[in-house]
Amino acid sequence: MRSNLQASFFVSCHLRSMRVLVKSRFYSSFSLRPHSAPFPKRTHSCGALTAADAGSRVVLTGWLLPERKGGKLLSFFPLKDSLGTTQLIVNHPEVAGNQPSLSDVPVESSVLIEGTVLPRPQSARRPGPTGDIDVRVDNFILLNPADANLPFFPSTSRSVANDDLRARYRYLDLRRSALAANLRTRSQVAQIVRNALHEQDFTEVETPVLLRSSPEGAREFLVPTRTLTHGDEPRFFALPQSPQQPKQLLICSGGVDKYFQIAKCFRDEDGRKDRQPEFTQIDLEMAFVSWGEQNTAIRSNAWRIGGTEVRDVIESLIRKIWQDIEGIQLPSKFKVMTYHDAMRLYGSDKPDTRFDLKIIDATDFLTPENRAVFESKGEILECIPVRQSQEPNFIDVSRDCAYDPAIERIILTEENLSLWLTQSGVAAAAASERQEDRINENLHLKLGDLVWLCRSPKVPRGGSSPLGQLRLHLSELAQSSGKLSLTTKPHFLWITEFPLFTRSDGDKEFLARGRWSSTHHPFTAPMWQDIEALYRGDIENVRGQHYDLVLNGIEIGGGSVRVHDADMQDHIFTNILQLSEQEKSPFSQLLHALRCGAPPHGGIALGFDRLMTILCKTQSIRDVIAFPKTSVGTDLLFKSPAVVGTKVLEQYGIQPLTGAAEK
Repeated sequence: MRSNLQASFFVSCHLRSMRVLVKSRFYSSFSLRPHSAPFPKRTHSCGALTAADAGSRVVLTGWLLPERKGGKLLSFFPLKDSLGTTQLIVNHPEVAGNQPSLSDVPVESSVLIEGTVLPRPQSARRPGPTGDIDVRVDNFILLNPADANLPFFPSTSRSVANDDLRARYRYLDLRRSALAANLRTRSQVAQIVRNALHEQDFTEVETPVLLRSSPEGAREFLVPTRTLTHGDEPRFFALPQSPQQPKQLLICSGGVDKYFQIAKCFRDEDGRKDRQPEFTQIDLEMAFVSWGEQNTAIRSNAWRIGGTEVRDVIESLIRKIWQDIEGIQLPSKFKVMTYHDAMRLYGSDKPDTRFDLKIIDATDFLTPENRAVFESKGEILECIPVRQSQEPNFIDVSRDCAYDPAIERIILTEENLSLWLTQSGVAAAAASERQEDRINENLHLKLGDLVWLCRSPKVPRGGSSPLGQLRLHLSELAQSSGKLSLTTKPHFLWITEFPLFTRSDGDKEFLARGRWSSTHHPFTAPMWQDIEALYRGDIENVRGQHYDLVLNGIEIGGGSVRVHDADMQDHIFTNILQLSEQEKSPFSQLLHALRCGAPPHGGIALGFDRLMTILCKTQSIRDVIAFPKTSVGTDLLFKSPAVVGTKVLEQYGIQPLTGAAEK
């Protein structure tokens, strides 16, 4: 019985003389009010119907999109839900009157449709799940009308909102099909990860979110507590930058052999493009991982460090994800490159190997006397040759682009072909005699070619070099000008043997204060060949058992074999990082756990958000997160962070710096 619906928006459309006539069953005139009464259960989603359903009576629910007129008496409406879109057909009545119809319903209103599935004529069929059918509307219920003046209309490409407006009304933005599909893909990948790791005997364990502040990386978010010290000083939790200590302690306990977690992490970093203050990582840790190979003659493009067990798990997991999501069969083993080789050849610790344009050490082509000049300064002479015969895509952009002042650009002409190095400003101090003929021959340089020159440290430092940054810039220019098209095929690459320590960078200066800082984190183990160097203080030459996974020039994960020797860990804290006793205290439980027979162990974390950005083929990490923050770390939807009143702060023993009044 439908008598209980007569006071709501219910329209019955009856087929008469090959036309659908709309009759009102309202006691009062048509008005836009939410429907708060029982209604039929939907039978299908808007992306489920096919030609096999032709003739079926169906109930659909979704959001009504803009009308398209097919004539005076015919209209088409897309009906959309999170799973797809179905085209509705409405035949309008010829009778006069104020009878309500779908044309009266505001765009983006949620509606229920009862109708019949009709096959489309062959000529009208379109690609897509529902491209072979339409649904003729027999009845509809307006479940909830949308305001006529929405901030923007997510279904209409002509009203694409700016990023701030989209963030402020994210619940509208998420109606866009692309974003809804991204969230479904994210859920699917999370399920693949869980299934794959469970099959390999991993245990999913939730680790604490409220921890103690510790000097192990970027700045932390602090959480005050109302439990004050005896001196009424405030006490704080810290949100984890990663579950590093908890997962190591799990493995040290012996109760968990293989741990994983899809973990939420937090870093109070300065605003950067596509960085989020809260982010998600696929976190793993394993007991009894290997510690490298005894054969020291293994070539540098092989895995020479420990953690092969972690490598095998990650490669199998990535292969499974790409097979199920992309339908791509990846190689059984990913390529390996040392940090030193990556920096020397590509000028980056996350090289994009989809295009050549490699950096060459031109010092090798100098005379011994000239080479000694560079060596005495701890430098080498690097170059990127751009040859018309081998790198034609980069010739024009190399002639026109801006570049770092530390780099010199030389275009080979008849006048300088045999003098370009001798006359070079970068190499002048060392090039005391003509060597161009030998270099031209070795580099296959000819008239019209171009050479980029730069003096670089002999021992690579940091994550990129001037020539490495130039290489990427030239690639971007060549792509934007249509002269270079990079493959979208996945090029996975492991980067290994990073320096264990570096002089503090900008992100860690507040912790290191000019001292050495850990390249990865202070729990990374040295390569066994470099342990003696670690203890004798040859810090710069100690390599770590650290591995990063890079995809098409983007770092998607990083991990390491951990220090399981408590004395070695304390040596790193005390003698290299020079932590005070107060700075070491947050690690006391880990040091003690290592003294309790902790096994050799290692792990990795994959950046889940960045991984999803690649899989969903989107340019912004915000497109794969349901409720992201802006690039400066604010939330325009929930209006956070926000000021807290003085009386609330007093409960936590905190006083505002400005003495602000109660909010």
